[in-house]
Amino acid sequence: MKLREAVTWLAGTLQRNLIPRLEECGERPLTEQERQLVSILELVHIERFAGRPAQRFGRKPRERRSLARAFVAKAVYNHPHTRATIEALRGSPVLRRLCGMVRRGDIPSEATFSRAFGEFAQIGLGEKVHEALVAQWVAPELVGHISRDATAIRGREKPTARVRPPKPAPRKKGPLRQGEVRAPKPETRLERQCRQSAAAALAELPVHCDVGAKKNSKGYKQAWVGYKLHVDVNDCGLPISAVLTAASLHESQVAVPLMKMTSERVDYLYDLMDSAYDAKPIYEVSRSLGHVPIIAKNGRRKEVIPLAPHEAVRYQERTVAERFNSRLKEGFGAGNVMVRGAAKVRLHLMLGVVALFADQLLKLIS
Repeated sequence: MKLREAVTWLAGTLQRNLIPRLEECGERPLTEQERQLVSILELVHIERFAGRPAQRFGRKPRERRSLARAFVAKAVYNHPHTRATIEALRGSPVLRRLCGMVRRGDIPSEATFSRAFGEFAQIGLGEKVHEALVAQWVAPELVGHISRDATAIRGREKPTARVRPPKPAPRKKGPLRQGEVRAPKPETRLERQCRQSAAAALAELPVHCDVGAKKNSKGYKQAWVGYKLHVDVNDCGLPISAVLTAASLHESQVAVPLMKMTSERVDYLYDLMDSAYDAKPIYEVSRSLGHVPIIAKNGRRKEVIPLAPHEAVRYQERTVAERFNSRLKEGFGAGNVMVRGAAKVRLHLMLGVVALFADQLLKLIS
């Protein structure tokens, strides 16, 4: 079954069966946002990955499946913090039932929400759900273009002090003496990533809160404290891979592991990247994986060589990644990160990515 046909069938099933029954139980029509949440929860099925925590001594732990659904609702409703989600659950019986909580007394405390969020961050809940969505809805088909981009994520914590590596001894200039051997240049991270697996390359990247800076679309330099989210997006606006790194890490240092990760998940043809990714190893890895790299040229203080006409036409598709980043920040929680620590920030962002994936999937039939 083709992607559009599968999504059309699912949306029709929701409209004909699930939503009418929910409206009968709630004795009122669902609002547009509640219909959106129902559809996203039905697509995501996050409760299958949340599971139950290991039994401990003392008080019985709360049901984690309803908490996981509540965190998805938090992303869909774009609540700034967990307290806002708890207040919404208390004030809306329909929202409580959608999350699996019948009575107001079933709503856990803010501390319980926080502990569950920490557990979900440790098991990588967001990544598991996202990978399953990509495998189910995107992997069966051939993808034309993968647009790669990074966006700033402002944090709520102090930046980690930057540890600069010691400077290497200066290389001796001039001709070598008889019998003297010149030490080879140290291997760069990009060169090392060419022979590493995606997991090994990602494990070497810094993931901590620090200070980042980049030029905006108007050419002005902007700085922020926090992180950087790197994403691969297909032609339909569906995120295929997402990686969180330190804010100061350059985009080019994540291109190779992202390329390898996305290649393991889907089959695609073209890599679309801006001038920040203009580096020889990135071209080589893209071609070795069977892709065609289309990367805007970086003049490096020289005259910029324009893309070929046919490449320029395809390069225009890359705006889909920018639109994805904008929607993620404005409507799915990436613009108000209130948690601290890389693991929790990653989970907060991935819940938004998962919700946006499902929402964008449903938009394909409209």
